[in-house]
Amino acid sequence: MNSVSDSEFMLQAVEVAKEARLHSSPNPWVGSVVVSNGEIISKAATGPPGEPHAEAQALLEAGEKSQGATLYTTLEPCNHYGKTGPCTEAIIDAQISRVVVAIKDPDEKVSGAGIHTLLDAGIEVEIGPGATEVLKQLAPYLCHRNTGRPYVVLKLAATLDGRIAAPDGSSVWITGEEARADVHQLRAESDAVCVGAGTVRSDDPQLTVRAVEGIDPRRIVVGEIPKGALVQPAESWTGDLNELLNNLGNQGVLQLLVEGGADVAGRFHRDGLVDRYVIYIAPAFLGGDDGKALFTGSGAPTMEQIQRGRFTSIAQLGNDVRVDLILEEN
Repeated sequence: MNSVSDSEFMLQAVEVAKEARLHSSPNPWVGSVVVSNGEIISKAATGPPGEPHAEAQALLEAGEKSQGATLYTTLEPCNHYGKTGPCTEAIIDAQISRVVVAIKDPDEKVSGAGIHTLLDAGIEVEIGPGATEVLKQLAPYLCHRNTGRPYVVLKLAATLDGRIAAPDGSSVWITGEEARADVHQLRAESDAVCVGAGTVRSDDPQLTVRAVEGIDPRRIVVGEIPKGALVQPAESWTGDLNELLNNLGNQGVLQLLVEGGADVAGRFHRDGLVDRYVIYIAPAFLGGDDGKALFTGSGAPTMEQIQRGRFTSIAQLGNDVRVDLILEEN
């Protein structure tokens, strides 16, 4: 199989992995494709916890046609018993002749052991096709396994003049329906969502998933939760943000969505805790300097200390624009 075909088939596995994004956590959302004689026999994504992983399900659907075939999988197959058996065992039993893996699994229970088991069984293994796409797709899982903390996405909605709320504190609604539905998708992809108590008092958000299908994330309020707030049931956090992330990581939270307001957003930003910024920009102006800016608190005192990043995507949603950004490492 040439590298071009390998990349094409791996992209099919990346695409099918999207099906698992909303239900596989805390397991990674993996996609697998079984190919024989240049044709796809089966595709599968990881099921909810306790159900088959992508590799095992794809092989089950392929049946006897998997003998001598090639298995493409976005993440290194597991080699240990958990709620399901090892995927390496299923691969060996299916008599797969070749396995193409996009990236190794940094989980300490795997970490190369899956690949070594396959090699010891006489199965050819190639690593790397589709790695760029999978590194992006599995960024929350990889962050958690490498750091022990959740991947932090900071979401803000702002006017074109950089204001996230009017002088009276109101912010409903800066953006249109399409952008707000996209936020619900972000919530559905996140294990937990976090806002400040000020946002709860001013906007009284539910922080649930409504505009798309998905499971409501855990809701965390930085500060005291007002009585009768719609965000309930929610957890109150009044401690250090680093400690919050450590606690969430220990509890298996892979992605935390921070939805503001300006004080909480500024604290996460200044502490260097944000992995990805998602900013929705509306074609609107508040037209003064008395509205709330993206962040409260002191910023860079000079241009030499400005924090620069790079856009990873820019998309138009109705009349609004979504900008995804990650900061450059200093």
